[in-house]
Amino acid sequence: MSGYYDDLADKVREHFEDRIEDCQVKYNELTITVAKTQLLDVCRELRDVDSFRYDQLVDVCGVDYLHYGKDEHSAPTWTGPRFAVVYHLLSVSNNRRARVKTWLDDERPMVDSVIDIWNCANWFEREAFDLFGIIFEGHPDLRRILTDYGFIGHPFRKDFPLSGQVEVRYDPDKQRVVYEPLSIEPRINQPRVIRDDFRYEGREKPTEKQSDA
Repeated sequence: MSGYYDDLADKVREHFEDRIEDCQVKYNELTITVAKTQLLDVCRELRDVDSFRYDQLVDVCGVDYLHYGKDEHSAPTWTGPRFAVVYHLLSVSNNRRARVKTWLDDERPMVDSVIDIWNCANWFEREAFDLFGIIFEGHPDLRRILTDYGFIGHPFRKDFPLSGQVEVRYDPDKQRVVYEPLSIEPRINQPRVIRDDFRYEGREKPTEKQSDA
């Protein structure tokens, strides 16, 4: 299977040349990296050119690399852009998949909408806007789709607090839903401690006689 996608990657590089930034096979799937200024042209040709025919958009998702490469003992090692958008494509006629990635600006992540290429991108892009705050220029109705209209922030960003920023309750006096400051303390998850003893090895606890032996 990897050889099949290696051949396809060669065709993509030959066709697009310097209009793409990178093209390689990862996890038995073709991954194409393209600058956001070239995104629409590349996507349109991936759909229309006979040797590709990616006629179906399976998913659009945002990615936040803020803490990428970070562990509990070190700072993040990632030095590239913070945000990316990834498009998962399927060619029904050729029975193959591809992944297209484009990098966005850190301060105000924006990219052109691909609705005119794949109409099903509508709700996918609204979800990425809602959860990551990514703006899709040209989208006809870019508004929240999972959180409510009064929600503050974008909950899939890595710097969004786990406890949220406000809490919601129904006020019987006002007869409506109200937003209030959080009344709970932020929760800090503690790392799990794994002990190398009988509790984690599926053995019964030794009896006193066994222990004294």
